[in-house]
Amino acid sequence: MTSVPPRVERFVDLNQDELRRRLHEALSLYVTAMRYPAGTAEQRAPMWLAHMLRPDWRCVAALDADDTMVGIAYGYRGAAGQWWHEQVRRGVVERSGQEFADSWLDDYFELTEVHVRPASQGRGVGEDLLRRLLATVPASKVLLSTPEGPSRAWRLYYRVGFTDVLRNYRFTGDPRPFGVLGRTLPL
Repeated sequence: MTSVPPRVERFVDLNQDELRRRLHEALSLYVTAMRYPAGTAEQRAPMWLAHMLRPDWRCVAALDADDTMVGIAYGYRGAAGQWWHEQVRRGVVERSGQEFADSWLDDYFELTEVHVRPASQGRGVGEDLLRRLLATVPASKVLLSTPEGPSRAWRLYYRVGFTDVLRNYRFTGDPRPFGVLGRTLPL
């Protein structure tokens, strides 16, 4: 007998206090969706807490009938001095030049995390999270990075208009190749 995936009952904006209260649940979802080892949640918690303090941080969650988190997305305004910004700038300048880097890395929102429980993937939850999160972002562009390779995430991003900014890039400390994608806003 196969189990029925949880159905999303509602989407909610989470403020910093609400995400702090649900951080264990959110990180468990993240680890499951990304198929990371269990210890990854403890390593990522301080980073997620620090991200909440960044300008224009916002978070949206998808909840089922039992108020269990089925999906989560968050991000904030990207800026010089942030680790991801500096990594991406270096890669884009090396491959495409300063002018191209400036065109993407000026006035952007960093889509930091979008995750959906595997049982609920392929049902539009990720796109709904993405659209809700980006609906009122006060920036002219959105950027994200995702591991290279065919996946539902890649199909989603291309379907909603993201384009390649940087491909086959290796962030410091991670041997996997990533793609950096971007698009203008509004979505």
